[in-house]
Amino acid sequence: MIDLLDINVWLALVDENHVHHSTARQYWNEQLDQQAAFCRVTMLGLLRLSTQPNVLSRTLSNEEAWRIYRQYLAAPEVCFLAEPVQIEAQFAALTLSEAMPQRLWTDAYLAAFAMTSGCRLVSFDSDFKRFADLNFLHLAPLPSL
Repeated sequence: MIDLLDINVWLALVDENHVHHSTARQYWNEQLDQQAAFCRVTMLGLLRLSTQPNVLSRTLSNEEAWRIYRQYLAAPEVCFLAEPVQIEAQFAALTLSEAMPQRLWTDAYLAAFAMTSGCRLVSFDSDFKRFADLNFLHLAPLPSL
């Protein structure tokens, strides 16, 4: 199975000083199924957020962000997934409910992407639990010592 990693997992993996870095590394070393995947939204999120002040412990230059993304993509356990053809119907089904908060559009898109591509979604964000048919691995932070 392929794991579609949420942006927050990629950011935690990139930054050794990130509050969730240890948990992200433990996931990578012990729970990663076959492959970890980027999609266009997670790739853009990693590039955009890693170059913004106050997101990582050190703001990356555009060149550094691209280099890190490409290093991950070159690893045999990482792939890039194109958008599934059927995603729009699934995305609409997840977002047409009046109960869906507007702040969750990107989460709904990632959930629809994972559902239509047969991936497991991996995130620190518990909001993904709201998508009933989603194969979801919620990464809980490691307890502080």
